[in-house]
Amino acid sequence: MFESSHWTPSKMDKYNRFGPRDLLRGGRLVNLIMVVLLMGLLITALNIWQLSALQAQHYEAEHAVPEGQTGVESGPMYVVYARHPDSGYLKHVYNVLDRAETGEESGPMFVVYARHPDSGYLKHVYNVLDRAGYRRGNYNVTSDWDVMWAHDYPFKKIRDKMLKMKKGQKINKFPGSGYITNKVNLATSGLRHVPPAFSIPKEKEQLLQYAKKYPDKLFVQKSNNHRGIQIQGITQLDLATEGSFVQEYIDKPFLIDGHKFDIGIYTTLTSVDPLRIYVHHSDALLRFCPEKYHPFDARNKDKYVVHDDYLPSWKIPSFSKYMKDMGFSFTDTLNAYIRSIGKDPEKIWQEMYSTISEVYLKHEDLFIKAVSHYPHKDAFFEMVRFDFVLDEDLNVYLMEANMSPNLSSAHFPPNRLLYEQVVHSVLRLVGVVQGSIRYDLLHPANDEAKDMIVATKDILVFPELCSSDKCSGVNSCDITECNLCLPCLSKQDILEFKRAWLEQVNRHATRRIFPLPVNTSRQTGNNPTTSFHHGPGGVKLSQTNQRMARWFQDEFQKTRLIYCAFLKKIVINFTFLYLINIPII
Repeated sequence: MFESSHWTPSKMDKYNRFGPRDLLRGGRLVNLIMVVLLMGLLITALNIWQLSALQAQHYEAEHAVPEGQTGVESGPMYVVYARHPDSGYLKHVYNVLDRAETGEESGPMFVVYARHPDSGYLKHVYNVLDRAGYRRGNYNVTSDWDVMWAHDYPFKKIRDKMLKMKKGQKINKFPGSGYITNKVNLATSGLRHVPPAFSIPKEKEQLLQYAKKYPDKLFVQKSNNHRGIQIQGITQLDLATEGSFVQEYIDKPFLIDGHKFDIGIYTTLTSVDPLRIYVHHSDALLRFCPEKYHPFDARNKDKYVVHDDYLPSWKIPSFSKYMKDMGFSFTDTLNAYIRSIGKDPEKIWQEMYSTISEVYLKHEDLFIKAVSHYPHKDAFFEMVRFDFVLDEDLNVYLMEANMSPNLSSAHFPPNRLLYEQVVHSVLRLVGVVQGSIRYDLLHPANDEAKDMIVATKDILVFPELCSSDKCSGVNSCDITECNLCLPCLSKQDILEFKRAWLEQVNRHATRRIFPLPVNTSRQTGNNPTTSFHHGPGGVKLSQTNQRMARWFQDEFQKTRLIYCAFLKKIVINFTFLYLINIPII
């Protein structure tokens, strides 16, 4: 019998059968899954967008500019790579970075008080401020500026604006600075290292007696405009002209390759009560007379007067190999030359620094009185150039102090670097060129930001003494040794010591010459303890200056201990590497 051709499905075929209805049901399930996934993606995208919007709103509220826009095209931007970066554990990192940002609307502003400020002679000042993120304003248009660069003395013609200065504003002039930069006042001050001088006609008789006692002396007659000076004998002088003075001429100057020269030291005054003075220690300005000193001819001023068209140092043969061939600074070159003739240059610098301190100490009371007329004594700082000459025995003589020294390199382009370094060091020293936080007059730094840089704990000194029974009594603040302890410090005291602390940190290429550094006291043979009471030249120091000197001493000791501990750690590490035979280099 033949088998039937009709096919009968097996049990397995029954299970594997997939009809149209089943296909339809499966398609619906897939579509449903796709819809659920799509809706999930849409909800997730919506949440991300909402979170970004909230972050942008928060950023704009905190920074006053939309996120991603710093307000300045060169403004810094930071990004974060972390899990859950906004959950709070990075809050303090954000605080530090946020304080270092600034936008154009909140950026610091500088204004200028000067004649013809755009003629080029302030170019290097503008360069430094521009690089520090400052924008220029006009003091006649707005009073919301942060720093004023005054080339001219501002406390007369715009005194009304100076009296209305706001807390936090700074200006590069001190009220009363004319007491030291006035040539008549300085020359007739009677200070050591200042050649004897006589005010005319007031001190005419004293001059005649001095000339009679020293008949071989030559003199120079000067006035505040410093024009038309010439060496003369006593019989050739005009002893009737008001406002002039006659000064002894240093007739045996120290010569280099036959040329007379002077040394300009850039000095910054940051405070007068207490007094703090810094110098630009890394370099100085050397200017040579255009013609050789010998054979001497008093009628030829190019032999003994340093004027605008002076001979630059790099054209002096003995200096050229240092400056042009090897790139050394003015200061390094001068030091190398003096050592080459068997002399010690450090003694010269110390005498010049000591003389500068004496000048300010002599006029300190006049400065304090002048500053007292203005609302904020911490608003002022000033850079002055003191000009010295040396005699053949390397004794130093102070000739003048320049209130607004030349900072234009138009005549000598290589001086650009020196001028910009000087301005940068000054502005960094006083906090105008800021470090790790950015702020301005309209958006001042809050207390937390200020404490991040220097807190009260950082300026406290003498922990053993201050915790002793001697300094814990009711009247302990009347004891000199205890008056630097926290209970004895007023709010103004704390602010003043914080300023001094910041200057010490920000001094960069400058060096403090008053209060006298502790290490300098030891090198010069002075007892640091007695130096609290007397300054250079034996001048008795005020109570505020003594207190500041004591504070700096303990700060120096703390810094020295930290440095020694650091060096000790390095020595231990290198010794360990040596013992286990690991190459150090």
